[in-house]
Amino acid sequence: MAKEPHSHWLLATNHNLGQWGNLVSNVGYLELLRSNSAFRRLFAANMISFIGDWFTIISMFLIAGEVSGDSPLAIAGVLAVRSLTHAPLEPFTGMLADRYSRKGLMVIANGGSFVILVSFLSFDLLGNLWSVYALTSMLVLARVLFDPAEYAYLPNICDDDELLTANAMGSAGWSASLGIGAGLGGLTISELGVYEALWIDTLTFLVSAIIFSSLPAGGPEKDGDRDGGLSDVLSDIKEGWRHINDNPPVKRVVFAKAMWAAGGGAQVFLLILIGMEAGFGSVAAGSIGILYMARGFGSGAGPVLGRGLMKSDNLRPSLLGLTILFAGVFYLAISFVDWTWFILLLVFLSHGSSGINWVLSTTLLQERTEDEWRGRVAGTDYLLLTAMMGFSALGAGMVLEGGFMSLRETIALTAIIQIAMGLVWLVFATPRERELLS
Repeated sequence: MAKEPHSHWLLATNHNLGQWGNLVSNVGYLELLRSNSAFRRLFAANMISFIGDWFTIISMFLIAGEVSGDSPLAIAGVLAVRSLTHAPLEPFTGMLADRYSRKGLMVIANGGSFVILVSFLSFDLLGNLWSVYALTSMLVLARVLFDPAEYAYLPNICDDDELLTANAMGSAGWSASLGIGAGLGGLTISELGVYEALWIDTLTFLVSAIIFSSLPAGGPEKDGDRDGGLSDVLSDIKEGWRHINDNPPVKRVVFAKAMWAAGGGAQVFLLILIGMEAGFGSVAAGSIGILYMARGFGSGAGPVLGRGLMKSDNLRPSLLGLTILFAGVFYLAISFVDWTWFILLLVFLSHGSSGINWVLSTTLLQERTEDEWRGRVAGTDYLLLTAMMGFSALGAGMVLEGGFMSLRETIALTAIIQIAMGLVWLVFATPRERELLS
């Protein structure tokens, strides 16, 4: 491959990073929570908000299955609607995080989720598949506003030596919330019903909005040049893409999550169908909740237990590719073994691997990007991730709906795609990543 351009930018990046060997700090998890009150509140609010998200998502999957006669395509449609609503808005909301109060955007997002969900429940608007998709899409509008703002806000309240620890804790919190939310959601739905669970869910969004409102301002710096109209907005978005394209170390890493999602988006949907077949609980909601708990706790444990791997100068250049590859290997095993409780371990390990990919790629992008660009880089990162997740889930749903493959064969195909993506990183990206350490 040709020598990477923009060597002056690489020198600046290496200077800003200090030394890559110090990318992962020695700040401990408990130390960070004790010493950084802003992060402590952000972490708590995120936990509550994410629990609400997973209550809602499990409910939407189940309602879609109920009103469609358990159509695989209809169930996959929930994830596809989430992802494909998310994706095209990411560059715009990423730009908003570089223009307006990141704290304010987070408050609006969670307050908006509360209002939207209460409205749908109060007026009994979930009687058909299209209304399920409409609620799913509207809740995503709030989430798509939140994600780049939170992504860009974190470096405003955490020092450089706290950042990777904070990201690992954030991933662990998201994952624990997924496990708790999915497990409690499945149990609550089983005992009380899906609509009662959603009413409980509304409170999580309200409480998290109140906590977010207590956070310090935290950027961005006010810039009068960013107060223009639509043409200036579009210009900001294009400048963000140009910035990414002109900076190869950023451009490489911004694809890392999407490479996992090429197979992972389908796998998130396929867990629903596995839960319906495997029967870990007395009802489908319980089985699905148990599988999503394994996914969530794996995603959180991976970055926490793998923090030493992310410190290694020898491993770090190839780690993003290795984590995608191993995520696929474990799902390939799921496609072959009997669906006993053992597959919970395989789900845990696969999503533990992908959790390391998430934390390392997020931290590298935050470290390699100046504050004025960080929201737009985050928007592009999520654009690629969510678009790939949506197309991956929709493709798997169409394959199963058309009877082209069995469920096990479809799982194996998604795993092979991930293994291939991991190999692509190892062959093409790893040599360039090693150059940054030299």
